[in-house]
Amino acid sequence: MLKVENINVYYGNIHAVKDVSFEVEQGEIVTLIGANGAGKSTILKTVSGLLRSTSGRINFLGRDIGAVEAYKLTQWGLSHVPEGRRIFQQLTVEENLEMGGYMRSKSEIRKAIEDVYEKFPRIMERKRQIAGTLSGGEQQMLAIGRSLMSRPKLVMMDEPSMGLAPVLVQQIFDIIQELNKAGVTILLVEQNALMALSIAHRGYVLETGKVVLSSNASELLNNDGVKKAYLGG
Repeated sequence: MLKVENINVYYGNIHAVKDVSFEVEQGEIVTLIGANGAGKSTILKTVSGLLRSTSGRINFLGRDIGAVEAYKLTQWGLSHVPEGRRIFQQLTVEENLEMGGYMRSKSEIRKAIEDVYEKFPRIMERKRQIAGTLSGGEQQMLAIGRSLMSRPKLVMMDEPSMGLAPVLVQQIFDIIQELNKAGVTILLVEQNALMALSIAHRGYVLETGKVVLSSNASELLNNDGVKKAYLGG
């Protein structure tokens, strides 16, 4: 579904992503793990068209998307839940969802909203509430729900557990698994490596902008180097 080949990304003179390659197959949960500054979020922004790589290729569903605008990628089935949620704070919950489906017809938007409410009953209860007044966990659910409004084939999630209490972290990861079982392919960036690897099929470990290790998630969970660096083992 997604194939990234030897991309390089710079912030000015800073070489943030260095010859990174990875793949995501249809139906998988693939996670990118690594410390702060490893390049994880930069990679997602590059795939979603918010940043540009200076070299390499990004292929999504058989198309080279390296120079495609972000809004077109949404139309093609790629959705991005950014770090920090980035909901529209002054709009209601339902208005946020409507924004996520802006490319669709009114009837399609209504059906998609109903589907989101079915997945997130707590969000439905707060549909008229101003989004900025939601709790952190509710805002994360809204951000995920908004991403589903375009009926994506691949959802990229950037640090969905950030700032959440442990009980809410578990809820969010349960939701990710449920979405995947329903047929949504997921690329997950997450600092909580233990949780990420516990639900993923495969993982890639990044250090200072490079992929240094890749394997099945179960093998990474049992890797001594990964345990020591990321799992507290």
